Amino acid sequence: MSALYLPRRRVGALVVASSLALAGAAALVARPADAASTDVVVTEVYGGGGNSGAPYTNDFVELTNNSSAPVDVSGWSIQYASSTGSSWQVTKLTGTIAPGAAYLVQEGGGANGQPMPTPNVTGTIPMSASAGKIALVTNQTALACGATCHADPAVKDYVGYGTATDSETAPAPGLSNTTSAARVDPKQDTDNNSADFAAGNPSPGTLTGGPAEPPVDAKIHDIQGAAHRSPLEGKKVANVTGVVTVKGSNGFWFQDPQPDADPATSEGLFVFTSSAPTVSVGDAVTVEGSVAEFRPGGSGGTTNLTTTELTNTKVTVTGTAAVPAPTIVGPGGRVPPSTVIEDDASGDVETTSTAFDPATDGLDFWESLEGMWLGIDQPQVTGPTSSFRELSVVAAGAGVRTVRGGILLQKTDSNPERVLLDDVLTPIPDAKTGDKLAGVVTGVLDYSFGNFKLLPTTTPTVIDGGVTRETTNASSPVQLSVATFNVENLDPSDGEAKFDGLAQAVVHNLASPDILGLEEVQDDDGAVNSGTTTADKTLGLLAAAIVKAGGPQYAWRQIDPVNNAEGGEPGGNIRVAFLYRTDKPLKFVDRPGGGSTVATTIVTDAAGRPHLSSSPGRVDPANPAWAATRVPLAGEFKWHGQTVFVVVNHFSSKGGDNPLWGRFQPPVQVTAEKRHQQAAVVRGFVDQILAKDTGANVVVLGDLNDFDWSETADILVGSGKTALIDLPRTLPLPERYSYVFEGNSQILDQILISQNLRPASAYDVVHMNAEFPDQISDHDPQVVKLIPLPSWVR
Repeated sequence: MSALYLPRRRVGALVVASSLALAGAAALVARPADAASTDVVVTEVYGGGGNSGAPYTNDFVELTNNSSAPVDVSGWSIQYASSTGSSWQVTKLTGTIAPGAAYLVQEGGGANGQPMPTPNVTGTIPMSASAGKIALVTNQTALACGATCHADPAVKDYVGYGTATDSETAPAPGLSNTTSAARVDPKQDTDNNSADFAAGNPSPGTLTGGPAEPPVDAKIHDIQGAAHRSPLEGKKVANVTGVVTVKGSNGFWFQDPQPDADPATSEGLFVFTSSAPTVSVGDAVTVEGSVAEFRPGGSGGTTNLTTTELTNTKVTVTGTAAVPAPTIVGPGGRVPPSTVIEDDASGDVETTSTAFDPATDGLDFWESLEGMWLGIDQPQVTGPTSSFRELSVVAAGAGVRTVRGGILLQKTDSNPERVLLDDVLTPIPDAKTGDKLAGVVTGVLDYSFGNFKLLPTTTPTVIDGGVTRETTNASSPVQLSVATFNVENLDPSDGEAKFDGLAQAVVHNLASPDILGLEEVQDDDGAVNSGTTTADKTLGLLAAAIVKAGGPQYAWRQIDPVNNAEGGEPGGNIRVAFLYRTDKPLKFVDRPGGGSTVATTIVTDAAGRPHLSSSPGRVDPANPAWAATRVPLAGEFKWHGQTVFVVVNHFSSKGGDNPLWGRFQPPVQVTAEKRHQQAAVVRGFVDQILAKDTGANVVVLGDLNDFDWSETADILVGSGKTALIDLPRTLPLPERYSYVFEGNSQILDQILISQNLRPASAYDVVHMNAEFPDQISDHDPQVVKLIPLPSWVR
């Protein structure tokens, strides 16, 4: 697998308490007015960090110093109790707060939202998103005053919020995952939490209070602007008019039926209501609120773009109106750019882009439609419905298309035509590459998890494109067939159905290859972190399933890795392995001495021919390139008496790279350097073989987690007389793929062969998994048919 994802939802339940349960309010005890702090005060409290829809990953408390001299808070603490609680949790403070400066205390959090600004102090308290009590205490001992502590002599400042049973005079407003309580004026403390604090957008490390600015009248296109962030961000706006187009569970989208003449400015906008909105589709509304930029959280949240929205809103229904006709994307409407996602930025596109070009940059094109009601006429499916119920589609005219209806990822073409359908508002059906969707599919354009998303309101109807699972031809008696297959975290707990499905693929789709390099084989108890590293049970079950499916008997060779040292699921001990047929003139040359930490080397026999010092053997396992990554496995085979060296690989995944549609452009492939190092190690091993015999029969294969046009592949190929032949590069472009990710067809799995094998090679990527929603693995296998010759026959 090349990427790891967390659950991806933006619209859902919003108020999620992050610590103790809430209770009803009780009688309030007022704090004496002369206890108001004249220097350090609490200026903001936020407890929704990391929850669903949260703008930040962590809860926080913000302080400021309103005196004219620095205040040393070493020995002080921030303390928290639940709304009715009497037990106080403590975060110790350190350092000094300069006059007028903000001091940020980060507390507990979760997976959603963007990271906090650098805090002054980090704690771990899980605060409630809606109600609780915060005390600024001049010592670091947990308060012992029970549930009512606002008047304790050690308390410097105190904030009860929501249904808190203790506060200064009256509690600050109840909060949510997306709102904090901030001082209306950070320089004023009247000892009345209700009067001093207001709910609004969290702003950690920034003092945002002061005299309220009057709202400005604005149109939706004024708010959206011709940019990735609103020119009115942080401003209050009023008299924003439009028609409700779509309702969600925590807000609604509305659109101005009287657009301006600038196609770069969107006419649609999301209104965040926190709970279910009370408006109806077709309502004409006038909205007042604050303009905010929401950065979707989840895996890779900091690399996401923001979406513009209105928060803390007042919505007035003024009547009903016709919903604007959908803006068509594709022929006859707004045509997306064909190759470029973004070419104006160097780093953060929100701050470094020098132009906003919807006509030429895909990132800007889709941004110019954010929040709008769109339609695509008979969208063409370029990748299967994913486990997240996302479906990649393009309008007619997109290219370069694969032979089966996908769209090919290339070095200079990342396919900005693509958009994902998501099931936020309605179920998304199962579909496969090459299918179409009937009619005009309509929805509102959103963004989350590194992708623009069209959110349909009606489940589309699938038109079958007729794509079926491929099979390859059987090899002839003189051909040695060698295949690679990523079997996706295979272990005995997967059950009989998966083993039988893989066996059917080996026997019927791959025509029972002679040698099969496997990737993602787990140990005998799978992801159970037991210390077990053996995989004979896993491989034995697969071999038995192949026989049951009508295939030949296979034997296997592999080397158990060091426990939990090579990546993958903790406890799974993922590794690569060989299966090979025992009914052919094929022999595995067993040489003892191999081990998880033992490197196999190239030795020569009396005739000067190269051999492996241990077979099977691992390729340079001590090299730092393999840290937390599968070590390649080399095997020496005999086919009709001719020696064949095979190296099976599974390089580091792309998990952690910037997304194509992310905030940072061009996307940074942070994982690429590791694969370059791994390719260099394997290339060096091949060079050692070819240095002994330039005519040696060498096959390098596996899941390289990189493209046919990548530097990784270039390093493996090498140059000159000993250059390897990268077989994916020999295919026509429309056939050059083994994996489909977010609708992009691409090569991740590869087979490379030495020069003397070229005249006899027949190569086939067998498309039977990656294009279908019901996959037995997420990779397509591939096979090459060779006629190994003596080194002197070339």
